[in-house]
Amino acid sequence: MRKLYLFFTAILFTSTCLAQEMTPKKLLEIIKQEADTVQTAGNSYQFVLNGAMLICVFDENANRMRIISPIVERDKLGEEELLNALVANFHSVLDVKYALSDEIIWSVYAHPLKQLSDAQVVDAIQQVYAAAITFGGSYSSTNMVFPGNKKKVEKPKTEPLKKT
Repeated sequence: MRKLYLFFTAILFTSTCLAQEMTPKKLLEIIKQEADTVQTAGNSYQFVLNGAMLICVFDENANRMRIISPIVERDKLGEEELLNALVANFHSVLDVKYALSDEIIWSVYAHPLKQLSDAQVVDAIQQVYAAAITFGGSYSSTNMVFPGNKKKVEKPKTEPLKKT
């Protein structure tokens, strides 16, 4: 038992020592590789991916970062879309969430900055983008969906007018 404990402790120590710390500079390099255009302003990077605007905001002192994308103004949505977004937060937007701030619906990925891997940054960008463009449709950030009650509120179908 003691050998097993030492073995797992050694693996944990080795993986921790080999981990690379994410920095704002490295984050910007990855974003530049993924994005069509990038603008920097202080602790944020605004970029375009396939026509969609995304923003990366980071705080080294707090060890936090977010990648976000504005989707739609809150007053342009009905209750159905909001309920669908809440269901999607549980089942189909995975690492990204739909959120409301300043009366705008956003797709949001938040993570500790230093612990991010290069692959996680790329994945986060792709998921934020996918969640933004699928809002109002499949409400998804990947092809994966967690099982359970995935039923979204359907808009009532109107009957076609009958000719008399």
